[in-house]
Amino acid sequence: MNGTTDAVETGTDDAAVEETTRPVQRTGGAAKRLEEEGDIAADYLEELLDIADLDGDIDIDIENGRASVAVVADQAGTPALKRLVGQDGEVLEALQELTRLAVQAQTGDRTRLLLDVAGHRAAKRTALESLAQEVCERVRVSGEPEHLEPMSAFERKVVHDAVAVLGMTSESEGQEPQRHVVVLPAAAGDADDESGADDTEDSAAR
Repeated sequence: MNGTTDAVETGTDDAAVEETTRPVQRTGGAAKRLEEEGDIAADYLEELLDIADLDGDIDIDIENGRASVAVVADQAGTPALKRLVGQDGEVLEALQELTRLAVQAQTGDRTRLLLDVAGHRAAKRTALESLAQEVCERVRVSGEPEHLEPMSAFERKVVHDAVAVLGMTSESEGQEPQRHVVVLPAAAGDADDESGADDTEDSAAR
């Protein structure tokens, strides 16, 4: 397949790496493994918050088959905590990668852990789901595909999932950093459907 267009957007950035990563023998099943990843990430982030002199609580969860860690703060502390988000989430993306590396260093296994800070990803997800709904309505009326603005892998995955829930199809086109989602009219839905399984986010991942 041509690497510049129409690649399936299901978070395969991480998946491709995982397929070549040496498996590690563990006990306790997938849930325990993900809990371990969350605990390691929480310890790493707590140390970072101490170094940066930032106040924040850490919530650990398991979502869609991956560990999910969120750094949260009360309303008064949120503005300072958002330093870890940065413009358009750039700092957050870098921090997520560092956290993943910290987890991998201890477990010996690649992780798709998802990090959120000050509710940035949660808010972004809500906004993207609303955008997907608006675009799908326009495409239904016009019968023409609509190209969205370039997005990160995490953002594209959210849009693909939202489009699929609405009963339509989408695909990704272009190369990073200009890779973007195209929402297709119903008649165009075919094997290019990218509602897909898991993200990486990321590298949802990201």
